[in-house]
Amino acid sequence: MSMALEIDVFIGIGSNLDDPKHQVLTAIERLKKLPDSRWQGVSRLYASRPQGPQDQPDFVNAVAWVKTQLAPLALLDALQDIEQTQGKVKKRHWGERLIDLDVLLYGDQVIDNARLRVPHPFMTERDFVLLPLMDLLPDGRMPSGRTFKELAERVSDIFVKPI
Repeated sequence: MSMALEIDVFIGIGSNLDDPKHQVLTAIERLKKLPDSRWQGVSRLYASRPQGPQDQPDFVNAVAWVKTQLAPLALLDALQDIEQTQGKVKKRHWGERLIDLDVLLYGDQVIDNARLRVPHPFMTERDFVLLPLMDLLPDGRMPSGRTFKELAERVSDIFVKPI
């Protein structure tokens, strides 16, 4: 059995349709079964206002942590398979989501290609990503060296709260 390098990966999870808490919990159960990966844990669940159009329900968000041997695009494909299995349909940009899974961090790598940008381009502006990351890694840092805590203090949103 080959001992491929395992990478710490953090995956953002969000939903605001069809019992969002249930959708997030279902996605978590599926993430626990990612191929060539070992489950490390999940943050608390958070309620947050939509980032985009405000004429949609509030979101439930969390962040999952896995150690994976999957290459970045293979991981993305696996996450998109989970989204499709759960019935994701993208209605509009930054709109309602049955389930949304985003690769936030892939080790300390910086990835920029047509299908995947890591670190996630908007994560440093979003409490609903930074607070769950701090649940998992209180002293965590971005590849740039900035701490999750430092970034979260800059974007504090009183409407993001644990549920």
